[in-house]
Amino acid sequence: MQLSEGIVAGMSLPDLVPIAHEPGYHTDRVGRYADGQFYAGIHGAHRDDDHEPDPDRERIRWYAYLHLFDVDGRHRRSDISLVATAPYLRGELGDQAEARLAGLLDQLPERQYGDIAIQLFRVVHDGVTFGLIDESDAERGDWVELYPDRLGFTEPWDGLYST
Repeated sequence: MQLSEGIVAGMSLPDLVPIAHEPGYHTDRVGRYADGQFYAGIHGAHRDDDHEPDPDRERIRWYAYLHLFDVDGRHRRSDISLVATAPYLRGELGDQAEARLAGLLDQLPERQYGDIAIQLFRVVHDGVTFGLIDESDAERGDWVELYPDRLGFTEPWDGLYST
């Protein structure tokens, strides 16, 4: 039985969603710093209102981003920067994105990579949704999706994701 958008009767999400640090994979830039927790990355996305086919990926917008959370996992703020609009982020564009992300991460005192646990949040920047959003339904059960990365988290809530 659907109660409201994203909420299904009989289902409940944890207050804090664990995200495991996995070096070399999608969640390799997560951890803690002096003032809390962070999730950082580089990802491409279309604007939320862009529903036209893009077979050549010409409208992919690439962002470097840093989401900051307090020690209890509440979202504090996000620093999001458009790197380029391009089909792929390679060569010089890839180097620019990595440099921009490194600059964001370098601002974090006492930064240590590791597992985090955060609350749901949503930020819209430049017409693109970023966040950890409840997408529970009768078919998947309890489910949260990280945007724009499109990583799904579910039971057993061990911090591992599905793509």
